[in-house]
Order: sequence, then structure tokens, then C-alpha cells
Amino acid sequence: MTNIVITGCSTGIGLETALYLKERYISVYPTARDEKAVEHLKTLGFEHAMVLDVTKPEQISAVISKVVELEGKIDVWFNNAGFGQPGAVEDLRTELLREQFETNVFGLHECTIQVLKVMREQGYGKIIQHSSVLGLISLFGRGAYNASKYAIEGLTDTLRLELMDTDIHVSLLNTGPISSNFRQNAMQKLGENIDIDHSRFKEKYEANINEQGKKVPFKLEADAVASIVYEIIAAKKPKPRYYITKATYLLGNLKRVLSTSLLDKILHRVG
Repeated sequence: MTNIVITGCSTGIGLETALYLKERYISVYPTARDEKAVEHLKTLGFEHAMVLDVTKPEQISAVISKVVELEGKIDVWFNNAGFGQPGAVEDLRTELLREQFETNVFGLHECTIQVLKVMREQGYGKIIQHSSVLGLISLFGRGAYNASKYAIEGLTDTLRLELMDTDIHVSLLNTGPISSNFRQNAMQKLGENIDIDHSRFKEKYEANINEQGKKVPFKLEADAVASIVYEIIAAKKPKPRYYITKATYLLGNLKRVLSTSLLDKILHRVG
């Protein structure tokens, strides 16, 4: 039976992907940073759900060792864990940018290089990196998140070249708007970490907070991502990149055909 390890399964895409794959007889090892989330996963039938904070290398090692002990292999690793820290670049304290990178980039990287050792030894494997449409284009107030996703793109594109002589495949997921708690959590971090009252963007921040319940164009449910993960698992040679949602296709294509100046004008209005 094919197995997969998924990071960031407390809610949203990670949780829904774990459930989706379990129903299709994939051996799923979901992980979450919070012990309560892990206990919840166990009540859903994931006997081997494990605690994993991707910023802690020793926890990554423990998860890998446990899966190899139980399965003798790791077929697929899905680097899904991540969060968004909103805020205009001039309002971002360096420590906030560092915190964003610790999870979204450095944690993902540590997971990748550790699981690669197992996949090299077994001679095959698939790694799925959760990027974003914001790894392709930039929007106002998403500087930290944009930068983290651009970094993932660069690392993954390079890694793919370095693995061309192996049977280890690396795929990027460029997701657009997906139903989850991501935006709600991001708005909470905006309020906690950004000095809104003393920012020249105060009105824009407040508008974003007040529009939390507003309908987002092109939004899909989390199973749109889960189905792509399943497609990657089933593929002999998965594609290097998967666009998910119409927003990703639209904005990704606009970046290819428009000048930077014109695209900036469009993105300024979108943001």
C-alpha cells in the first residue's frame, strides 16, 4: 500500500487531504504541531497521527523514523504546513519575517532534506511542496508570505534539476483561494503583530479585517487540493507544477504575457 506523510493537518487542506486519501486506501500519516489536533486526528481513524512542529528537526527525524519502522519506506511526503503573516513590508518587523521563514521555508527545507535521505536509500519517492499563487505573483500586504513562497519556488525548481538522475520526483502546488481557516488566522496575526493604528495603511488594514466574510472569487473547497495530491500519488511521473483554482491560472498567465508595469497596476487593484 502506498503511504504518505502530511504536515500541517490540524485543519483545512492538510486535514481534508488526509481524509480524502484515507478513503482511497492510501496509508496516511498526518501530523500536526498541536497535541490536541493529533488526538483529534486519532479519533478520525488515523492511528499513527503524530506531533510535528516543522521548526524542530528532532521531531521531523522522529516522524521519519516511526514511519520507516512501521512501513519500511516513505513513498510520498507532502510539505503542507505553513501560515501567513500579513502586513505591508514597511510595517513588518524583521523578527516577523524571520518567523514566517522559520515555518514556511526553513521547516519545509528541513523536512525535505531529511526525507530525501530515506528516498535516496530506497531509490524512489515523491515530495510535494505547497506553494501558492503568491509564489508566482505578489499582492499588497503579503510581503512576508510572498517572500516565503517565492523562496519555496526557487528551492524546489533547483532541487528538481538536481534530482533529474533519480526516480525521486518533486512537485509544486500553486493553490489559489481555498476554503480553510487560513485567512482568519492571518487576520489574527495582523492584529497581533502589526501596529495598525500608526501605519499609513491603517484604512486598508481595517478594510481587510472588515471584509473577512466577503465572498472570494474563484474559491474552491479543500478537496480540490486533495484530488491533485491523489493524482500525484497515482502518476508514474508527476508534473513539476500544478495550478489549482482559476485565480492561479489567470494570474499566472497574466505574469507571462504582461509587462511588469501593467501587471503591477492590475495587482494593485486586486490587493
